[in-house]
Amino acid sequence: MIRPIVAYGAPVLKIKAKDINKDYPELSKLIDDMWETMYASNGVGLAAPQIGLSIRIFVVDAAPFAADDELKPSEAKALESFKKVFINPKIIKEEGDNWSFNEGCLSIPEVREDVTRQEQITVAYYDEDFKLHTQTFDGLAARVVQHEYDHIEGILFTDHLSSLKRRLIKNKLSAISKGLITVEYPMKFPNKSKRK
Repeated sequence: MIRPIVAYGAPVLKIKAKDINKDYPELSKLIDDMWETMYASNGVGLAAPQIGLSIRIFVVDAAPFAADDELKPSEAKALESFKKVFINPKIIKEEGDNWSFNEGCLSIPEVREDVTRQEQITVAYYDEDFKLHTQTFDGLAARVVQHEYDHIEGILFTDHLSSLKRRLIKNKLSAISKGLITVEYPMKFPNKSKRK
């Protein structure tokens, strides 16, 4: 089932989400819904807060990035098969050089900005079967995980921008929260006027 994506300005996007256990009600249905919602909105990642649930789970499928001409063939191949569910993830280590990349977000449509992040991360997380993994990711795979991890920490990519950049996009963000935009996927707008 495709669920509406919560737009910028919704309080759930600014709350640190809670861990869940393997008995979380209808967990596999939730994961299926998250995949379906992410694909329907052409995303490469989706975190539970983006569908209004303040729990620590996100899904990623970085395959669309594999088509980037600037990638080495080995990187492209790794991204093609980078599809994972992360439950209760914890970033253990961030290392390497800082690098910028133009990021967007399903909760903040029509806004893209360069965000600087470290190039390599090590993450401990549970998969959909509640098996524990510890893995190191780098490059675009690390970035997608960092972006979704921020969501469960109550952080949006716009929070990484300078105060000047944030001022420059303030009106766009306000329009998004009020639903004064056109999107190709279902959304819930926190500040949408009820009057017609």
